[in-house]
Amino acid sequence: MYNILTLNKIAAIGTSRLGDNYKYGDDVQNPDAVLVRSAAMHDMEFADNLLAIARAGAGTNNIPKDKCSEQGIVVFNTPGANANAVKELVIAGLLISNRKVIEGYEWAKTLKGNGAAVGKMVEKGKSQFVGPEIKGKTLGVIGLGAIGILVANAAVALGMKTSDFEKASSHKEKKSSEIVLNVVLAILILALVAIIGYLVWTFKNI
Repeated sequence: MYNILTLNKIAAIGTSRLGDNYKYGDDVQNPDAVLVRSAAMHDMEFADNLLAIARAGAGTNNIPKDKCSEQGIVVFNTPGANANAVKELVIAGLLISNRKVIEGYEWAKTLKGNGAAVGKMVEKGKSQFVGPEIKGKTLGVIGLGAIGILVANAAVALGMKTSDFEKASSHKEKKSSEIVLNVVLAILILALVAIIGYLVWTFKNI
């Protein structure tokens, strides 16, 4: 029997794969392995019988890898495991923000109590929430990792164009001019995001 300590809630689709030879939970003592998502482990002490730590995600910055190496504890991660879920949220956010869905939802709540007049009010007011279609627009994607490539492909499937940037070492076949252009585009995208964020924050605090 192997004891598995879970430091965060782990989805049943994952724990169901452990089988009868494993005992797992957040109260397990003297674990042989640890399953973790975002919990910080840098201040934790590890028993001599701890064999492995598995991170349910890509990054391992919450795990003291140097200490684990000294004690012979193997550290795993699961890059790409949640990539599709993140991609769907990115596309959802893109559509929600571009088509003024939140604004329309908030406005629709103000119609409550108007009875038979709602129909005419909707016809009169709905035009203010017309958002531009994303088809034909260009989406900037910085980093074509497990998530970035899915987002880019989904955007193309929706009729968008993509301008992507990936570190030069992954694109040795590209000409230097193409790499420079991608770097410039990445900087412009980040600058635009910063400006939009500042404007949104400013208007909210006026």
